[in-house]
Amino acid sequence: MKKFSLSTWILFLLPSIVGVILFMIPLPIEGATQIPIAYFASLLAGVLVPVVHWVSLVTMSIAAIGSVVFLFVPNKNTFIHNLFKVTPFWTVTRVVGAIFAFMIVFEVGPEIVRNENTGGMLLSPDGLVSFLFTIFLFAGLLLPLLLNFGLLEFFGTMMVKIMRPLFKLPGRSAVDALTSWVGDGTIGVLLTSRQYEEGYYTKKEAAIIGSTFSVVSITFCIVVLEEVGLSNYFIPYYLTVLLCGVVLAFIMPRIYPLAGKEENHIDGRPLDLEAEKHPENYNAITHGLENALNTANRNRSIYKFFSDGIKNVIDMYIGVAPVVLAFGTIALMLAEYTPVFTILGKPFEPLLMLFGIPEAAAAAQTMVVGFADMFLPSILGASIDSEMTRFFIATMSVTQLIYMSEVGGLLLGSKIPVNFKDLIVIFLLRTLISFPIIALVAHILF
Repeated sequence: MKKFSLSTWILFLLPSIVGVILFMIPLPIEGATQIPIAYFASLLAGVLVPVVHWVSLVTMSIAAIGSVVFLFVPNKNTFIHNLFKVTPFWTVTRVVGAIFAFMIVFEVGPEIVRNENTGGMLLSPDGLVSFLFTIFLFAGLLLPLLLNFGLLEFFGTMMVKIMRPLFKLPGRSAVDALTSWVGDGTIGVLLTSRQYEEGYYTKKEAAIIGSTFSVVSITFCIVVLEEVGLSNYFIPYYLTVLLCGVVLAFIMPRIYPLAGKEENHIDGRPLDLEAEKHPENYNAITHGLENALNTANRNRSIYKFFSDGIKNVIDMYIGVAPVVLAFGTIALMLAEYTPVFTILGKPFEPLLMLFGIPEAAAAAQTMVVGFADMFLPSILGASIDSEMTRFFIATMSVTQLIYMSEVGGLLLGSKIPVNFKDLIVIFLLRTLISFPIIALVAHILF
């Protein structure tokens, strides 16, 4: 291993340690366990309550108008051009997001769009879209701490012998997974999207990580369990979530639709497994350290750090927020005002009966409604008498993972190559594969 200066070692260690603490270490803060980045975002959200909906409206209007204008602008490889030059479908989506934001902020138009259970919930001061604007600010500005100073290169080299055979992924994806698991699934999607755009992941790898490892945080799992009145079952509940998560992470990359994704990078380069092997006279640790220190050495510019961070924030605001509001509002309107999810949940009733889950008819509608929003199954399931059924619903709602009001909307808004049909299939497959595992544990516990 070649020699590096003390300043290079500091440049690798200090930002990486700070990044890990901010994004990945749950700390006891004000009586609750939170990751610092989410805590800072919630503090800022509290300060911005009077104006955050106006900021959202202005941003989504810029996204919509810019996308319409750039439909007629010739292709140029610049940041602004890449920000606004999207397909007609995504242009329409951004326009719909801006229209919804206008209706919600000014309280005009159909009530079903803007009430507190649909768009109004997403764009309320403590709603998801409002929270995303603050989490995007901190995450976007500070993501370079994880990305630019060698942390991913170090862990990626060491973890490749685990991640590649088990999950068909490069070693650096372990950091994405951990960031989601102990931190927040939204941050995991953003981290994955950024690395895909920078050429570290193939299309297939980005799709697998984004739709399989962007898991629900520990904090939200606690909230779900409290909603169904089973807080005293947290340990077996979370162990079941972990078990399902590992099984799904093993199976999903090997079946449709993820198995069929292209093994090319965003720039067309094919997957090169040879590049993951360490040279002679190196082991995984020394090779990982050298890669990490080389990366840190190339990122000494403070200007580049802040420039990358600001571009991240703008990209998230323009590209992701309108999609989350548009798709999230539509999904919540379907859940709130139509029997769509009740009808779609009917086929699960005989399956629930087959696995001996009590109150199968009441539980059936919760099997699909989670596609709209992750919290809806728990709200509906809280009124069910059977503890076994409430445990089953709470665990299933977390392992399904693809929620249009959060992870699903973020995936569609990112450049990760998954479409709406993919998300529906992935959601249903995750539900069916998890079914027997959760049912077995439920019967053991109750």
